Order: sequence, then structure tokens, then C-alpha cells
Amino acid sequence: MAIFDLEPMKHHVLICNGGTCMRHEGEEVTQAIRDEIRKQHAEAYIHTTRTRCNGRCHDAAVVIVYPQGDWYGQMTPASGTELVQKLVAGEKLEPHLFHECTRKSSSE
Repeated sequence: MAIFDLEPMKHHVLICNGGTCMRHEGEEVTQAIRDEIRKQHAEAYIHTTRTRCNGRCHDAAVVIVYPQGDWYGQMTPASGTELVQKLVAGEKLEPHLFHECTRKSSSE
């Protein structure tokens, strides 16, 4: 799907379709997200892109939402559907959201 007018775009959803994510329902997550976007009539402001590996294989399946920069892990088709519903409502899918912890370097 070509996007010509970026002004209404609120969310760009990057869905990992790398090998590990695909073995953890990556294709089904992709389809669930895209189906729910259509059901919510949100095509004008939520766009999806399949990516290759995002480097978080231990958290498969991984979905990233920009411009927020939110990373979601251990996604399933059901959580993919819920993610779109949350995005439409202006919320985050907290149970799957990565919360980075602060790590001290070995020099500290």
C-alpha cells in the first residue's frame, strides 16, 4: 500500500518477520494487526511494515511502534489485535511493552 500523505499518519507499526519471530506466530501476528486496522477503519493513520530481524529474538514475536518508539515482545495474534485497539484509543499495550532497565557499565 502506497502512502502519499503522511500528515494523518499517527503510528508506523514495524512487525518482525525474521526467522525466530516467524516461528513464534509472526505471520499470524502480522495478519491479526492488519485485519484489526481494517476493522477499526484506521488505515489512514496506522501503517504497517514487515521487517527482517530486529535483534530481540528471545522476545519473539516483536512489534515496534513509531514515532513513539515503543517495543512490544511475545506478541500473539490476540495481543496484535489488542495492540491496534489500544493505538486507536491512544493507549499502550502494557503487558507486552518493553521497559528498559538502567544498567551500570563494568567501569562503574
